[in-house]
Amino acid sequence: MGERLTERIPEPELMDTEEQALAYAMADFSDAHGSFVDRFRFLYGSSSDPWKVLDLGCGPADITLRFATAYPACRIDAVDGAEAMLRHARRAVRNRRLDARIRLVHGRLPQQDFPQPVYDVIISNSLLHHLADPMVLWNTIKMAGTKGTIVFVMDLLRPAERDQVEEMVVRYAGQEPEILQSDFRNSLFAAYRPGELAGQLVEAQLDLEVCRISDRHLLVHGILDA
Repeated sequence: MGERLTERIPEPELMDTEEQALAYAMADFSDAHGSFVDRFRFLYGSSSDPWKVLDLGCGPADITLRFATAYPACRIDAVDGAEAMLRHARRAVRNRRLDARIRLVHGRLPQQDFPQPVYDVIISNSLLHHLADPMVLWNTIKMAGTKGTIVFVMDLLRPAERDQVEEMVVRYAGQEPEILQSDFRNSLFAAYRPGELAGQLVEAQLDLEVCRISDRHLLVHGILDA
């Protein structure tokens, strides 16, 4: 048996170097990001409602753009703390001619001044494991949501053993630049497990479901009841 990973190893909150931002903007995340939108649609259906959507930790906006395409009546406020990521996001949004529906916001949680007071949908991908205090995300969701808000948060799952981390880096990022491999490795070490997320939700008094959806991903989702 390999070395057990009993404790998570935190990593920096922001990926704010131009090298990181460029690597993420150029990488092919079609499988993971495509499944994000597909799973949302499976759970919450297609909709022509003019949803107000908040995307927390949007990075170079790949999921933001996929979500905007899948739900053409929605408008999205996409937030990220790294200006380097947002530079690539702005370019991508312009190229897709979605400026009228996607508003990019430079901000770092906890942030109290989102463009809308509350949102119909709050999504987030791979932000939670970066935060020094995970309660920042859940408290932000409570602040920006209201009764009926759909919450959909996907993040990485920390493997049980150190050897599994290296196996996943080779399997899922072996053809990517070294900086992406390193970031993926660090993120797996920093990720949470289902029981840890369940404890966070109890503390935040959020009635959301935690489920494992792949060998490396967890999903927290549900509809706010208050």
